[in-house]
Parts: sequence; structure tokens; C-alpha cells
Amino acid sequence: MKTKLTIYTLLLIAIGTASCKKDLELDQKGVYNTDNYFKTETDVVNGVSGIYNLLQQEDYISHAETTFDVASDDYWRSGDHSEDEAIENLTYDASNAQVNYSWKYKYETVNRSTNVILSIPKIASMSAAVKSRSLGEAYFMRAFGYWRLMLIYGDVPIITDEDYANLNFNVAKSTTEQVRKQIEADLLKAIDNLPESYGASDRGRVSKGTALGLLTKLYMYWEKLPEAIATGEKLIANSNYALAATYQENFSRANVNSTEILMSVQGLQNVVTNDYTIYYIPRAWGGYGFSQPLQGLANEFEANDPRKAATLLSVGDQIDIGDDANIDTFTSDLSSTGFAFRKYAVFYPFGSTEGSGPDHNYAVPLMRSSDIYLLVAEAKIRTQGAGAGDALINQVRKRASASLPPVVGAGMTQLIHERRVELAGEGERHQDLMRWDKVNLVNIAAIYNLPVSKAPVDQGKTVTFIRPKHYYYPIPQVEIDKSGGILKQNPNY
Repeated sequence: MKTKLTIYTLLLIAIGTASCKKDLELDQKGVYNTDNYFKTETDVVNGVSGIYNLLQQEDYISHAETTFDVASDDYWRSGDHSEDEAIENLTYDASNAQVNYSWKYKYETVNRSTNVILSIPKIASMSAAVKSRSLGEAYFMRAFGYWRLMLIYGDVPIITDEDYANLNFNVAKSTTEQVRKQIEADLLKAIDNLPESYGASDRGRVSKGTALGLLTKLYMYWEKLPEAIATGEKLIANSNYALAATYQENFSRANVNSTEILMSVQGLQNVVTNDYTIYYIPRAWGGYGFSQPLQGLANEFEANDPRKAATLLSVGDQIDIGDDANIDTFTSDLSSTGFAFRKYAVFYPFGSTEGSGPDHNYAVPLMRSSDIYLLVAEAKIRTQGAGAGDALINQVRKRASASLPPVVGAGMTQLIHERRVELAGEGERHQDLMRWDKVNLVNIAAIYNLPVSKAPVDQGKTVTFIRPKHYYYPIPQVEIDKSGGILKQNPNY
């Protein structure tokens, strides 16, 4: 039986509490479907806002997605979630809760984006600028949903426009190659339609630079290095996406205006009730204390690199967490590893005007220009030889500190170091190591199989990385069951 799709629209406003569960009491304004909702330009703008709203979900980007990096050698999972421990130890299976959460929100992103794409042509009157922007946002967000699905699961179903027309959502998996082509096609359309920048009233929307950045990342994972260079250099040449003056600015209260932040989640929310920060804040300070950095990551920073202090809280560091007029000291009892991520635990100083109320502006970076600078540098090193990426690597290093010595003749060793310290805690390390392993640039099994000092409770533990099994996560068993056998499980699960 065919049914109309129900559409839910929400303004891009963050609503949260300090607990893992949220109980919201909202007045229902109406039930809309694809036949009766999209009538005006305002409906389209609100429909696009509904796509962005998914990024606020705790079990989508803010916590569930970052969990997929905990297997890396950068941090220990901490916390009390057994599903996170299984992902860290590479012992997860198709029933893992994080694996399940991840799937449904990505496909809801695809669903809402496609609804907008198919509905815009039906609107009788729309300004050309809003129409183009809205199409670009929807194409980008659909690409983003498929991007995350592809990275995590590999082969996944592509729901075509024809499938939507026929209300056929139970389809077989497409190959990773086909999914990459779908992402590429959507991103090229997004680039054609999105503006280069926005005014203050539209701050936080994805831009042409956002789409260029994700397309560059796609080409790197696709091993299309010349295409990655060409696409990335378009972004780098555009001053709208310039590196911030200082590294620290990307993780400050003022970062909502940073040209470097290509994609972020912005809203109004209290620091310790924001899902993006609460997982990193020590429990004694009102957070959950998950994802604690390891000594090995701390050791990776050069002695005079200020990114270490901007990234990590170390024993003895002082910080105003805003609970009283005193400065608080980070002590060893606040973390099992001796560190916490400072870059996401940004507090309001006690007594500040901005920090006096319950809700405040925030922007959590999901993609930054420096990531793209380093990807283009990597592509140049791998296609042109050592030293070809020096200029780009040195731009990132000089921005961090003029006292950092420039690299000369840098190869992959220097590039890998730079990505690790520049992007620590931003969900890139595990995926970087896996894509480098696939082309024999690193030996991920050797890195992960060594005894690691994750924390006192895990001393001497080894993690066994199995190729090709662990390159991708299993398809959620519940989704396979619901499909009636149409969906097939990934190999080795």
C-alpha cells in the first residue's frame, strides 16, 4: 500500500537538556505531507531548516558520529556505554546501538533533502536567490547524508527520485563506487547553486565553499588525487574561506564569524546542555567525561605548538568554568588519561554578560578550511613528490604559530603528523588511518595491535584490526530484518 510521506518542519533552534534523553512538550501545529505542505517560499525555507535540525540530534552527529573515531590511537572512549567500548575495541557487531542510531538519521537527512529537491519546482512563486540557495542546501545535505553512510557502511542503498515517486524505499545496496558518484553529482549541483557567503541573518548555512570542501574530501577517499587538488585549490584561492587569524578562534565564542569554518552546527544553548560539548567536559564540571585524549596524542605536539594548549586540558591547567568567581584547576582525578579535550569545552567566564543567561550562541565546527589545505598538500605530495605540499602545510603551521619551524621537503610522515595535531578530536584520525592503510601508506593493524595505554583500566590491551572487515561497519541487523532480505549484510559480519 502506498502512503504519502509525512513532513515535519522545525526552525533551526537547538533544544537540549543535560541528560541523555530529551522530553519535549511541543504544541502540534499540523500534520503535513508531500501533497499539502510545499506551497510557498516560506515553506521551502522551513523545509530546509528541518534538514539542518537533524544535526542537533544526540544520536546523529553530536555523539554517535564521534564514537566512530574512538578506535583511533588519539583517545580513550571513557564513559559507561558498552556500545562505545565495542567500537573502540573493534568487537562490535550488527546489533551495536551506535551502528543502529547512525543509519536512520542519515537516511532521514536524505529523505528530507530529497523532499525539498522534488518540491521546489512545484512552487509557483519564489525569488531566484532563495530558490537557488535552497536547492544548493538540499543537494549538499543529501550528499552529506550519503557521505557519512558511505564512510561508515560502504555499500548502501541509493533512494532515487523514481523510488520517491513510487514510494519505494526498500531497495538493495548500491556499490561504494555508485554511492560516490551520487555524492559527486549532488555536490556539483550544490556548488552551482550555493552562494559563496551569507549575511549575519543566514549565518550557519552551507556555502559554495562547504560543497567544495566536501567534494575535495570525497575525491581523496576516492583516490582521485588530481581532482582533489583542482577542487581544493578553488576553495583555497577564495578569501571567503581563509584560515582564521589564530587556531584558537575556531573554538571560541567568536567562531560563529570565522571564515575557516566551512560547516558547523549553530544555535542557542547552554554549554553543559549542548550535546557537542557535554561529552568532552569532565563529570565533576557537569559533563559526561567521554573521549579522553591519550598521552600519545599529547606527545605528538611539538614543544612550541600552541595547538596543544588549545586542544587539550592537561593536569595543572587553569580555566574559568563559570560556576563561581574562582579559577578552576584541571586535576588528575578529572580524567583517567590525564587529559580532556579543551577545544569543545568552551565555557563562559563567571560574571560575563554573555554567560549570565541559560542560552548562548555557539558554533561547533564540522569541517574547516585547514582540513582542505592539508588534503590538497597530501594530494600534491603523493602525485608530485616530497616538498610539493610544503607551501600549504606551512600556511597551516604559521597560522598556528610563527615560532613553528617551516617544513622543507615534507613527505607523508610530516603530512600525517600535521593532520593529527591540527584536527585532533575532530573525528578524522581513524578514517585517515584507514584510507592510508588501503593504499599502503601506513600499517593500521600494527598501529592498533600494539599494547596501548588507553587508561589504567586498559593497560596492556591490544586491539586487532582485521582487513578488510574493519574498513566498514556492519549494516544494522534491525534494518536487514525490516527489509525482508532485500538488504544484505556487509562481508565478514
